[in-house]
Amino acid sequence: MSPAAPAWIALAGPTASGKSALALALAQRWPVEIVSVDSALVYRGLDIGSAKPSPAERAAVPHHLIDILEPQQSYSAAAFVADAQRLLPQIAARGRLPLLVGGTLLYFKALFEGLDDMPAAHPALRQAIEAEAAQQGWPALHAQLAAVDAPTAARLSPKDAQRIGRALEVWRASGRPLSAFHTRTQAKLAQTAAQSAPPPLQINGQTGVLLALEPLDRAWLHQRIAQRFAAMLEQGFIDEVRALRQRPDLHPGLPALRSVGYRQVWEALDALAASGRSSFSAPELADLAERGTCATRQLAKRQLTWLRSLPQRQLLACEQPDLLQAACALLERAGFVRRDT
Repeated sequence: MSPAAPAWIALAGPTASGKSALALALAQRWPVEIVSVDSALVYRGLDIGSAKPSPAERAAVPHHLIDILEPQQSYSAAAFVADAQRLLPQIAARGRLPLLVGGTLLYFKALFEGLDDMPAAHPALRQAIEAEAAQQGWPALHAQLAAVDAPTAARLSPKDAQRIGRALEVWRASGRPLSAFHTRTQAKLAQTAAQSAPPPLQINGQTGVLLALEPLDRAWLHQRIAQRFAAMLEQGFIDEVRALRQRPDLHPGLPALRSVGYRQVWEALDALAASGRSSFSAPELADLAERGTCATRQLAKRQLTWLRSLPQRQLLACEQPDLLQAACALLERAGFVRRDT
C-alpha cells in the first residue's frame, strides 16, 4: 500500500445487510484485522441475538472489541472512541489494515465527528432514575425531561428508556441539558454544509474509506431481517435470554439487555412467567417474532437515515449479486492493493 493510500476501511450498514460476511470475504483479499463497531458484541453471553461472529470466524481473522465486558457493565461511545483510537495504530504497526465493521452508527459518528465533553456515566444516578421509572413509568420521566430539556424530549419516544435515562442522568449530574452538549457537533455540521465539497473522514488524523451497505429495495432488507430473527429463535435465542435472566446481577434496565431483540424476548418471558406457564404457544412465538422483526426494521431505518447523511460514503447496494467484486473495485480505486493479485 502506497504512503498516500487511505489508512483504514470502515464498513457500515443496517442490521442484516451482510456486513459480517463481506468483511470476512474482504479478509481473504487484504491483510485486515476487524474492529467491531457494535454495542452488543462487546458483551459476553450475548451471542445468538447479537449475531456474534462464530469462534471459527474469529479464529480465521483477528477481531477486536468483542466479548470485552460482562452484561452488567456499561460501554459508551466515548469508551469506543478511546478503544478504536488505541487499536488502529497497533494494527497498522503489525503491517495490517484496520477494518471497522458494524451498525452502531453512534460509535461511527463519535469516531468521525468527535465527542462533546459530556459527563461520564453515573451509576448511582442511573439506578435512582430507573427506580423512579419502575414506580412512575418512563412516560412520566419523559415529562420530567421535557421540563428541563425540551429539544431532547421532543426527539425521543416516551418509551425510549435508554435515552430518556441518559438525558436525565446528564441533567442531574451537570445541571445542563443534553442538547447543550451537541453545540460543537452542530457547528461542525454547519461548517461542512457550507463547503462546496465535504472534508474527508478521518480517524487519528488519517483518512480512510467508508463503505456503506444500503438496499436499493427496502423490501429485500425487511425480508432478510425477518429471516434472521426467525433463525435466531430456531438457534436458541429464547434459551440464551432465559440463562441471562437467571443471573442475579442482571436486569432488563441494563444497556446490554435493552438491545433490539433481547428486550423483546425478555418482555415475552416476563409475560410467560406471569401466566404461570413454562413454554410459549405457537401464536405467542409468532407474536414474538413479529415484535422482534418490527423493532429491528425500525433500527434499520434509523441506521439508513444516518448513513445517507454522509456524502463521503461509498455506496454499495447490499442485495447485488456481485457485492464482493464491487467492494473490491471501490477499494482498489481508493488506492488499496490486493494481496491476491
